[in-house]
Amino acid sequence: MSNYIRFDWAMKRLLRNKANFGVLEGFLTTLLNEKIVIQKLLESESNQEEEFDKYNRVDILAEDSKGKLILIEVQNNNEYAYFQRMLFGVSKLVTEYINRGQEYEKVRKVYSINIVYFHLGNGKDTVYHGKTEFIGIHNGDLLELTPFQRQTFNVDKVSQLYPEYYILKVNDFNLVAKSPLEEWIYYLNTGEIPETASAPGLEEARERLKLDKMTKEELNAYYRHLDNIVILRDNIFTERAEGRMEGRIEGRIEGRIEGRMEGRIEGKIEGKAEGKAEGKAEGMAEGLAEGLAEGIKEGKLETARAMMQNHIAPELIAQCTGLSIEDLKKM
Repeated sequence: MSNYIRFDWAMKRLLRNKANFGVLEGFLTTLLNEKIVIQKLLESESNQEEEFDKYNRVDILAEDSKGKLILIEVQNNNEYAYFQRMLFGVSKLVTEYINRGQEYEKVRKVYSINIVYFHLGNGKDTVYHGKTEFIGIHNGDLLELTPFQRQTFNVDKVSQLYPEYYILKVNDFNLVAKSPLEEWIYYLNTGEIPETASAPGLEEARERLKLDKMTKEELNAYYRHLDNIVILRDNIFTERAEGRMEGRIEGRIEGRIEGRMEGRIEGKIEGKAEGKAEGKAEGMAEGLAEGLAEGIKEGKLETARAMMQNHIAPELIAQCTGLSIEDLKKM
């Protein structure tokens, strides 16, 4: 059992206290690679807690000393549309924190920091950073700010005006922590803080996020939280397994139906082709037989005519050709 409280539970109960801002400030300073001082925590319409979210996710919206908005979200279970959810959350913040009629230069800088405990997307790294840049489609040059814009907005790059996204796939981290950021990821993954860890904020976490500092009631609530996370994950795995099984059964049934239909169609086509071939062969055989019979008869008639021209008796002609006296009389 870890000696420290999980980060998502700390965000729910402890890190919202101004006295504990040092933990969050250290984490943000390490991740963003700039000194972050939290001015206050804010509420956002985009982050209203739903029943399922009580254990599945938790978030904090902070404002730093420079007026930037920092949304930190921990997501415990898989959400296939999580990329779109990140975009929605940031978009809501951009519109919520500008007053109607204000100039666009008042749009706030937003950082979206997402700590996910599931396999999001397809990638090998554990930390991803996304930002907006404009690249020329003909020359490949980066669109830059003018000197006046740099001075007015107090930034150096266009990307600094736009929201930035960070994704920490902490479950994928299985290395020895060698940098301050990796020390934080190690804690987020395991709930442990090594004695040698020196990243900003972890010293404060050692002092303020210990399990033995919680009351009995707080511990009971914390353990229920951990149990519910396990139950939610088990439910999801069970639903996935059942879904795969049902899909296989339905797929086999649909496959058999489609196979029978395709088989009947192909059989009908092949049957027609075989029938035509057999009919053609039979017709040729019958035609040959009829033609041969007609040819023989015509040959007999020719022979009979020649014999009659030589005044041979009809009885003898009939005997030689096999024709009847009636046939000879018709000639």
